[in-house]
Amino acid sequence: MTNIKKGDTVRVLSGDDKGKRGKVLRLMPKEGLAVVEGVNMKKKHRRARQEGKKGQVIDIALPVNIAKLALVESKK
Repeated sequence: MTNIKKGDTVRVLSGDDKGKRGKVLRLMPKEGLAVVEGVNMKKKHRRARQEGKKGQVIDIALPVNIAKLALVESKK
């Protein structure tokens, strides 16, 4: 059980993004993971869907372990 909810502002305690703050976008309590805005961003290459269009590189926020997050401000 965690006290972090969707919409709360959290701070990253460890890892490559240590010290960053962001809003919780999605919570997966059974897996112990949370997706935080601007944290654990990875590049994903997308191929063109239609002929004549260009492919693109997009940034995706991947889940972070809840144990690495500290609650800064609650949504209320």
